[in-house]
Amino acid sequence: MDNQFVAEESPAAGVGEQPAEFFSLRDIHAYYGESYIVQGVSFDIRKGEILALLGRNGAGKTSTLRTIARLDNPVLRSGEIWIEGRPVHAMKAYEAARAGIQLVPEDRRIISGLTVEENLTLAQVAPGKGWALDRIYQHFPRLAERRRQDGVTLSGGEQQMLAIARALARDIKLLLLDEPYEGLAPVIVEEIERILHEIKPLGITTIIVEQNAIAALRLSDRAVILDTGEVAFAGTAREVLDNAELRHEYLAI
Repeated sequence: MDNQFVAEESPAAGVGEQPAEFFSLRDIHAYYGESYIVQGVSFDIRKGEILALLGRNGAGKTSTLRTIARLDNPVLRSGEIWIEGRPVHAMKAYEAARAGIQLVPEDRRIISGLTVEENLTLAQVAPGKGWALDRIYQHFPRLAERRRQDGVTLSGGEQQMLAIARALARDIKLLLLDEPYEGLAPVIVEEIERILHEIKPLGITTIIVEQNAIAALRLSDRAVILDTGEVAFAGTAREVLDNAELRHEYLAI
């Protein structure tokens, strides 16, 4: 089954051929052991776009993000990942991070025993520094107020902000967000959405995986829906919002 999606107004590129788009997945297949999870996912993203990667539980959304970030699991067995003409599929996780790909996982990974500021400073130890602390605090005033507080003692919403800010402390090009709204109050969700809108004009591209599909779609330019590891739909976010039958079939909403 061919689920390859090429973004509008973009010529298709063959395997081994540098894509025209800012970011491109081409027929990626990834496994946890012998469990076949990501089954030929393909899509392209333009610079500065926000893409909602949606689907039911177990559809392969988080696994796709982890594959893009080049984590050890799942294992990418075939397919290509490109960012600005660079072959991410040939990289290790630390190399993908240095290439500008930053994953904010669902559990946020705030380092215990370090203050907010120390968590941010530690993110800048390796080459590839992004936003300075002053700039981070300007966009995240809550973190400025709590800069001396142990990061793991922050509220859930504040920890999510810290995790996103830590990604921005790196030289970031592609932000991968895994369930950023989970367990957060609406006012915190709105604050996170404000940040994502603020970084969009800077050319930072975002892929968001989120169970609150309606919120993610309202934020996003385009959407890809996965179903059992394959692309079931790729198009604009508005198309999904306007298609109740599609939402019911693949998102149960």
